Amino acid sequence: MKKSTIAAVLVGLSVMMAAGTAQASAKTHVTSDNDTFWKLSKQYNVSLNVLLKANPKIDPLNVYKGLKITIPAKTANAKTMKANSKKVKPTVSAKTVTATSGKTYTYSKAINVKATAYTAAAAENGWGPIDYFGNKLKVGTVAVDPKLIPLGTKLYVTGYDYNGLPVDGMIATATDTGSAIKGKRIDIFVPGTTSEARSFGIQNVKVFILK
Repeated sequence: MKKSTIAAVLVGLSVMMAAGTAQASAKTHVTSDNDTFWKLSKQYNVSLNVLLKANPKIDPLNVYKGLKITIPAKTANAKTMKANSKKVKPTVSAKTVTATSGKTYTYSKAINVKATAYTAAAAENGWGPIDYFGNKLKVGTVAVDPKLIPLGTKLYVTGYDYNGLPVDGMIATATDTGSAIKGKRIDIFVPGTTSEARSFGIQNVKVFILK
């Protein structure tokens, strides 16, 4: 065999081995009824954002049994997390807010937003009575625009008027999203029926982003 031919074969084998290694480093997870992107990110120790980007054709709010979800390589995940960590902005000067319970919380930012209300009714939640992470909807669940308020952020919401929510303010968590929730707008989960939630209307509220 000529040297040139041997060299070509070796190069070809190297490329195939590299491709095989890359493919082997990624996994495919077949979902069960209780799986969510959030749970899988914890199970495989992969950033939620990386997991979502690796599965662009799958609706994270409609995860059902039998879906094939790609679990990206941890090396790629680590690089993405490192790149994202460089984009973190400096913390805003801390302030405090006192809840109606008397407990004082430290917050980094306060935002005036428009608020609406929603319930666990099937007509309002095509994927079931759960939030973005697959958790059961409850008082304290708030849908946000992740570009304004990151998912998972602890909040203190005040300024609303509605029978069924804590009077004068409540501690909440940004764990849900909605196609109509954009910019300075939030959707607050309330117990009861859809018709009752409609009485909430559109209210001006203040959201404190807690530290």
